[in-house]
Amino acid sequence: MSATSIDTRVRRARSAISPAQWMGKALVAVVLIFFVLFFVVPIVWLLLAPTKTPRELLVDGPFSFGGFDTLAANWNDLMQFQNGIVWTWIGNSVLYTGVALIVTLIVTIPAGYALALTEFKLRKTLLIVTLIVMLIPSTALVLPVFLEMSAVKLVGNPLAVILPFSFFPFGVYLTYIYFSTSVSKDLLDAGRIDGAGEWRVFARIAMPLATPVIALVGFFNLVGNWNNYFLPFVMAPGRKSPIQVGLAELLSNVPLFNPTSGASITISLPVLALATLVSVAPVLVIFLFSQRFLVSGMTAGGTKE
Repeated sequence: MSATSIDTRVRRARSAISPAQWMGKALVAVVLIFFVLFFVVPIVWLLLAPTKTPRELLVDGPFSFGGFDTLAANWNDLMQFQNGIVWTWIGNSVLYTGVALIVTLIVTIPAGYALALTEFKLRKTLLIVTLIVMLIPSTALVLPVFLEMSAVKLVGNPLAVILPFSFFPFGVYLTYIYFSTSVSKDLLDAGRIDGAGEWRVFARIAMPLATPVIALVGFFNLVGNWNNYFLPFVMAPGRKSPIQVGLAELLSNVPLFNPTSGASITISLPVLALATLVSVAPVLVIFLFSQRFLVSGMTAGGTKE
């Protein structure tokens, strides 16, 4: 028997899949298909729902396309709800999340840098407190925060939402991990040897290197605040509400979900689906344009100096 035929048989034996391996791969494939369908099917239904009338939504196939005329009619119904209050809700969300994002980055990035690369008293204590607070559910803090804001008479003021939104201990910890593992201390020491002060070292050396984690912290903060419902519901009632609280008001005007409602204006399910898409569109656009920085931030810290 030639060496070539032996090598061929060895390759075939190695490439052959045993029954156990085949079952394992089949199980993985089934699980992946299940989760893909579990998440994709509702999204596809949500995208198609605004193109239908309420009757078509119930009678026609769940994945059938209605029509662009129906989509335009549903859009007009949404814009006419309380004289276009949807835009007011979206504007409030942009205000709350935008200002909170700026404050978060101004506070979080220097805090993470200080905890990671400087020495001062109570440094470890502050890090432990940050970790403990990070583990507390945000909903558990709504009541004490409400009492604080009520004591200083800020309930109903935009600051009652912006200030709690700016409190982001997870961002501090994430920045701490990044500066601890991905920024060379020797590079910072070289800047200090050249005569740069601590603030200049941070602004001119550390900050440019921290672009990925800044984007990641900003994205997490923005998404979390944009989707936050409970805190704005308590702090900013009425026309000061953001879009997530507004969606709940739209839901209360859907007869199917609130049959006892006596409101003269009712919202159909296709219009509610369209409002849901409008509420997530800004975050989706930001995500699409920031993917490169988000991936860099997520993989940062995977290797240690």
